[in-house]
Amino acid sequence: MRVRTMADAGAVVRGAREEAGLTQVELAARARVSREWLVAFENGKPNANLRLALAVWQALDLVVDVVADPDH
Repeated sequence: MRVRTMADAGAVVRGAREEAGLTQVELAARARVSREWLVAFENGKPNANLRLALAVWQALDLVVDVVADPDH
């Protein structure tokens, strides 16, 4: 999935969390973030802290690749 917005990033996390069978509380504990922050992130929080986002992605064993968009 292409992630172009924070809403996209949140949707990826929510989908991966649900696929892993984790609750928001469980993922927040694994990533060492608050459940409130995770809820906001999954909902596309526009100013999410990158360090915390990376911790969540790592807790879900997600890999983030940054590539140049050939359309831009």
